[in-house]
Amino acid sequence: MTNPNSIFTLGSCVFSLSMLGCSFVPSHEVPSPLEELPESFLEAEGSGEYTPFEWWHDFDDHVLNTLIDSSLVSSLDLVEAIARVEQARAQSGIAWADLFPQVQIGTEISQNDQPANTGIGGAFRNLGGDPNNPRSTIDRFTFTTYSASLGFSWELDFWGRARNDGRAAVAELMASAADLHAARLGVLSETISTYFQIVDLRRRVELSRETVSVLEEREKLTETRYERGLVSSLELYQIRQDHRTIQSNLPQLEAELTDIEGQLAVLLGRYAGRIDDLLGDNYPEISTDPIDTGIPADLLLQRPDVRAAAERLEAARFRIGARRAQLLPRLSLSGSVGRQSGNTDGLFDPSQWFKNLIGGITAPIFQGGRLVKNVRLAEAQYRQLAAVFGNSVITAVYEVETSLDRYEKERERYDFLISQRDEALSSAELQARRYASGVTEYIDYLDALRQLLNVRSTLSVAGTELSLARLAVYRSLGGGWTQDDSLASLSMVSSIPITNTNR
Repeated sequence: MTNPNSIFTLGSCVFSLSMLGCSFVPSHEVPSPLEELPESFLEAEGSGEYTPFEWWHDFDDHVLNTLIDSSLVSSLDLVEAIARVEQARAQSGIAWADLFPQVQIGTEISQNDQPANTGIGGAFRNLGGDPNNPRSTIDRFTFTTYSASLGFSWELDFWGRARNDGRAAVAELMASAADLHAARLGVLSETISTYFQIVDLRRRVELSRETVSVLEEREKLTETRYERGLVSSLELYQIRQDHRTIQSNLPQLEAELTDIEGQLAVLLGRYAGRIDDLLGDNYPEISTDPIDTGIPADLLLQRPDVRAAAERLEAARFRIGARRAQLLPRLSLSGSVGRQSGNTDGLFDPSQWFKNLIGGITAPIFQGGRLVKNVRLAEAQYRQLAAVFGNSVITAVYEVETSLDRYEKERERYDFLISQRDEALSSAELQARRYASGVTEYIDYLDALRQLLNVRSTLSVAGTELSLARLAVYRSLGGGWTQDDSLASLSMVSSIPITNTNR
């Protein structure tokens, strides 16, 4: 008697054999931009290694750190990106499921009631009856069958179709995870940018109000001097125009501040006007320190868009192997084992077991060129994604170098305005001392103070532009949140060979 378990023993052996089957995945082709990847950034000033994790701490602002923590928890954009990763993870599991046998258990009750003169009964009409006694002839066949079985069906992955589809799905999962990192980086950068703009607008609103107060006093003094015939009407008119201009600009600045605070509230998942508890009263220090950038090759793992492009390129490479495998014969096994009886008690009788095993090979002969076109489609997609990956690397290096150049120019401008502010401050202090000594008039001090407020307002804008330029450098370099959050150890991009001819 054949052991029913032998069917699964055979299946296990065939499964082991199929895992050693062929694969038609093309070898790695390194895009030309990677072969010519420069060894350093042209505009790099910092010589140290870039730390991509929690890089925003370089701004040294505890208020900003709190806002970032809140935005990463509350952002609905991140909820959407996380859901896409979960979808990709489910797709990966579905793809790998094709590699294993499909096993199902079932029970069945069948009842047959048919005339005896049909089918086999018709051929043996008088079976069991007396031809001289028609009443003894069997008129109908009636029987009931109970069965319980464990069945399976399995397509052997000898050519690697299912394995390559599974590997492609894993690469797509890694690309979705990199997209999530890109979404996080976008939310984080937008939070930082919005915060810097709020700080700038708050500072400029305060300076504008101080300037309005100075000009009000300056206008009153000029009117008195005009009445005394000490100044011309042109000078009085100019002071009044300056006063009205600053007054008219103040509501616009206040409206911009309300709008930008509302944008930050949306980023934090709150309603507008309800984030005052998160915003501090102190203004952050402006950093002008050099930024350590590392080397261009680091961007392959640091930049989430580059990593996503590399993963999708790998997925396309595996799909070529899967589509090529579909051109070859398909090997399949199916079968079942169980017990069958004419009554329910027989299902517990070991002698009532049955089994069946079916193996088959099917080969495509003609499908209108669909399978060949699928291979060409996969190869064209691979070439397209190779170009996308190469372009993403070039773009990443370009963005780093241009952001570094902008940061350097903004530093030069900020340093110049710092010296201009110091000069304006010295002038205001000098005029204050001269007025206290009776050497000059009070109006000279007001003019010096007004000039100081103007320079401080310009410096505030320049400081914000400098901080945004620094943010652009960090964003172009890429980065993550914690060391454990990195995908570098799992990323397929790390397997892509890089031959740098410049080194």
